[in-house]
Amino acid sequence: TDADDLARGAADGVFTAAKIYPANATTNSAAGVSNIENLYPVLARMEAEDIVLCIHGEVTDHNIDVFDREKEFIDRHLRAIVANFPKLRVVFEHITTRDAVEFVEESGPQVAATITPQHLHINRNAMLVGGIQPHNYCLPVAKREEHRLALRKAATSGSPKFFLGTDSAPHLRSAKESACGCAGIFGAPFALESYVTVFDEEGGLSHFEGFASLHGPAFYKLPVNEETVTLERAEVAVPACLHVTGEEIVPWHGGATLGW
Repeated sequence: TDADDLARGAADGVFTAAKIYPANATTNSAAGVSNIENLYPVLARMEAEDIVLCIHGEVTDHNIDVFDREKEFIDRHLRAIVANFPKLRVVFEHITTRDAVEFVEESGPQVAATITPQHLHINRNAMLVGGIQPHNYCLPVAKREEHRLALRKAATSGSPKFFLGTDSAPHLRSAKESACGCAGIFGAPFALESYVTVFDEEGGLSHFEGFASLHGPAFYKLPVNEETVTLERAEVAVPACLHVTGEEIVPWHGGATLGW
């Protein structure tokens, strides 16, 4: 990674952030970062130029349990990044654990996190109970119930450190329902309905606009969208599948009825 390229791209408005994908942490990341410390000169330049760093925060060592990858990343890498680059704005993307929530809350205002709709709704039982459930499989994977509850509390708290990030990842049904199925949940089509359901259940509707529309732009120093979306209570039937050029994609909440 060339620090000059990043600085020039940010100055020209080509992008507003750069993201670290650890090698093999998610789909198509085989050529990702294998040694984060090698990027420290780049991170120093990003800090100086005020470029946001987004992070898929998992280690990928084969000896680390898949359910512990996020916590291990915090302890091994993220604490050091935040300590060494205290003015670098960092978005810990699609967090899945209580450990991540606590780290973000304990860090300064330069550290924030996104949360997906699926990690607010399901724990790891949703992947494994009643047979393998490939349409509930994504990376990072859903964790224990205690982590889901911590995420719900953080998302609906009104804290500006947490905001919407769907991590929506559509894959064909044939690619999901296979011997080596793809990781990813297609949350985009009914994302707002999914999120607001959680805020309603947690008594946090007054904080939903901040989470969905205000906290993210404020952290990224971007203007708030001038267009609006109105959400109303109504039964909404989510299609069991979406048809795409002769193939099928199963959306998040496929076949269910939502209340918004």
